[in-house]
Amino acid sequence: MQWNRAILVDDEVFTRKGLLKLIDWEACGFQIVDEADNGEDALELIERLRPDVVITDIRMPVLDGIELIRHVVTKGIVKPYFIIVSGYDDFNYAQQAVRYGVHDFILKPIDETEFSHALVRVSERLASDRKARLREDRLLSGALMESLIIGEADEALLQEWEQRLELQPEERLFYVFVERNDHPLASAANDNDGGRAAFKDRVEAALLAISNGEESFSFYLHEHRNRIGIIVPDSILHSFQGCQRGFARRIQQSLADSGDERVFVYFGQPVLQLSHIQEAYETAKESLLYKYIYDESGIVIHEEASQHALHYIGLEEGLYQQLLEQIEELHFEKLEVTIRLLFESFREKLYAPEAVKTAINQCVLGVVRVLGSMDGDQSRLSSLEPMTEWHDRNLSLQGLKRLFTEFAMESANYIGQLRKEQHKGGIQKIRAYIEAHYHENISLKGIAGKFYMNPVYLGQLFKKAYGMYFNDFLLQLRVNEAKRLLRQTDLRIYEVAERVGFGNPDYFVTQFEKTERMTPSEYRSRLMKEAASERADR
Repeated sequence: MQWNRAILVDDEVFTRKGLLKLIDWEACGFQIVDEADNGEDALELIERLRPDVVITDIRMPVLDGIELIRHVVTKGIVKPYFIIVSGYDDFNYAQQAVRYGVHDFILKPIDETEFSHALVRVSERLASDRKARLREDRLLSGALMESLIIGEADEALLQEWEQRLELQPEERLFYVFVERNDHPLASAANDNDGGRAAFKDRVEAALLAISNGEESFSFYLHEHRNRIGIIVPDSILHSFQGCQRGFARRIQQSLADSGDERVFVYFGQPVLQLSHIQEAYETAKESLLYKYIYDESGIVIHEEASQHALHYIGLEEGLYQQLLEQIEELHFEKLEVTIRLLFESFREKLYAPEAVKTAINQCVLGVVRVLGSMDGDQSRLSSLEPMTEWHDRNLSLQGLKRLFTEFAMESANYIGQLRKEQHKGGIQKIRAYIEAHYHENISLKGIAGKFYMNPVYLGQLFKKAYGMYFNDFLLQLRVNEAKRLLRQTDLRIYEVAERVGFGNPDYFVTQFEKTERMTPSEYRSRLMKEAASERADR
């Protein structure tokens, strides 16, 4: 908690000590940072300590309370809130106090509850003031930073910033980007700005800690859509022996979060004048291009990174085909290895971010084409949308690899499901074909050829789907139809055999007897006897 700082001013030591013991200052949001027994000493304390609140008596030697307030207000160096404590119920004092903007006027003897309530009211007012100042400072610093980095800052603006940054002559200045990566989509969906405002607050708190709480450091921040820009003077790097990497690691440690979220830090080239900060900004932007090369550390220093030549090359065709085949064939273990090799190649071959984007999009498009050829519904892939929009987010190479692996695995599983559905639909088509053509001279081999399948595989698939082998199913169809013809027509046996697909009548008789335990003639004779017996019973 941030305590409000207060000083006590009263020429009676017992009054001061009594107040210290009487009031629970911390519960009211305050710490007493010093005391004075006259207005002159109090004035020196106020200018030196810059307290938030001054609690003062009226009647004091050297400089009374009203004169003390008048001096502070007139000078305008600091603007604390004043609470007057007095044993004199004098309306004139109250009038003067109001004129100088005194916050409260409390009479002695002091009532503990009344005084505590007054302190709480002041504390709330101070908190509100701080929030308003912070909003104003952020708006102002945003506009000023914008002018600096686009090179439109005039001389007066430059002088103002040099004072704010307390720059030393010839002090180096860096422009630094701090970027949050791999932020969960679910979290971003619950936050209108994807958590950017909260992240900016965290960066500001980390920088204040690094600068030992110097409030001027808050003016270094500027939001660039999805990352935070900072002007970092050499004086800040002194704590890290001038090491940019040490500063970057400290930022990463301060902003470390749970889960997979990572923080990247990008340093541009230093400049020696604030008027040249645009150059530092441009080189910091160039550092962003080396992001995937320095994925392991998440720290990119332009001076080092610019020694490497980035490549804008296409995806290796063999690796691409291998990836698609393994997705189609559901070789999950091999697929993981191929994805690892793919992402290692991005880093080792110094792929620029745009080249990585092109390669990933090529792979995604290839998978979508496969799904389309199998009449799949790509909207059923929950990972497809994040995969097609990943370049609008800040993703590390590791984060991108996790996302792509999820997409590849989900796609492979869906392709396997589609293949099962196709097989199921395919075997139904084959059955329908058999039922329509059983009276012809058909065979398993002939049907397999018609449907571009292996005969052995088709036989196994048929047995699995219908619980019987192809030949048994075909025989059952033919025999059932033969029985119908024997019941309903007077066709001769060889004619029935011909009608149901048997070229040899004797073979038909043999197969019929095997299935029905009687010959076709015996089957027809039995039907005739049963019919005659039924007529006799009538």
